[in-house]
Amino acid sequence: MLSGAGPEPSGSRRCGVLGDPIAHSLSPALHRAGYATLGLAWTYESERVAGDGLADFLASCDASWRGLSLTMPLKRTALALAPEVTERARLAGAANTLLLEDGAVVLADNTDLPGAVAAVRERYDGPVSAGTVLGGGATAASTGLALCELGARTVTLLARSPERAADAAAAVRRHPSRPRVEVGSLEHDAVVGEVVVSTVPAAAQDAGLLARCARVPVVFEVTYDPWPTPLAAAADADPRQVLVGGLDLLVHQAALQFALFTGRPAPLAEMRRAGERALAAR
Repeated sequence: MLSGAGPEPSGSRRCGVLGDPIAHSLSPALHRAGYATLGLAWTYESERVAGDGLADFLASCDASWRGLSLTMPLKRTALALAPEVTERARLAGAANTLLLEDGAVVLADNTDLPGAVAAVRERYDGPVSAGTVLGGGATAASTGLALCELGARTVTLLARSPERAADAAAAVRRHPSRPRVEVGSLEHDAVVGEVVVSTVPAAAQDAGLLARCARVPVVFEVTYDPWPTPLAAAADADPRQVLVGGLDLLVHQAALQFALFTGRPAPLAEMRRAGERALAAR
C-alpha cells in the first residue's frame, strides 16, 4: 500500500500513480522497467485516491517523493495544488503529472498532450486537417489539443452529454492555432477528419458508432484495458485504417514523465515491452 510517509532505502526515490479506479494501471510496470534498465533504486507504486483526497495525500508526502502520475478523477483538481503549471497543462485544464521536491509539489504538467502527438506520429505520417474526439473529459481535452498540434484546424467533440464537454471544448479553443471547435452527440453525429480519438468506454462503442468511424484513416483508441475495444478491433481488422492504441499513448506519456522525474532519457523500448508483457498476463 502506498502512503505518503515512511522510511526509504538509501539512494532511492519514490514515485507513484494515483486515481480511482487504479488497479488496472500499467504505469507501475512501465516506470519500474525504466528504473531497472537504468539501474535506479527507485520505487513506483499505485494508490487509490478519490477526487477529494489528493490534497491530503500530498500533505503526507516526505522528502523521498519525486513524482506522481495522475489519472481520473484527479487531473483537473491537481492544477490548483501546484505553484507552477506548464503551458500545456494550463491549455488542457488538467495535469497528469506532479513533480515534487523536498516533499512539496513544485510543478504540474500534462504529458498526455505531447504523448498523444508522439503516439500518432509513430504510426501515421500523413496530414491532419481535422479530427474527431469521442468523449468530453480531461483526456478528450488533451487529445483534442494534440490534434491541433498535428495540424487540425477543426476539432469535433462528440459526447454522450454534450453539455459536459464544455470544459474540453474551451480547452481546445485555447490552442494558439485558434481551431474551430464543434460539439455534438456521440449517439448520432458524424465522425469527420483524418483521425478519430476515442476516450469513451468500450460499452459506449455500439455498432452505429463503429459504422461512423469506419472510413476515418486513423483510429486512436486511448483505452488499453480492456483490449481490444470494439473500435480497436474493427480498425485492426481493416487494412485501410491505422490503429493507434492506448498502450502507445501510455508509453509515450510515461516516457516524458520518467525523464521529468529522473532527469534521464527514458528507455522507451524497454518500457513498452514491460507494458506488453503486463497486458498479455491479464
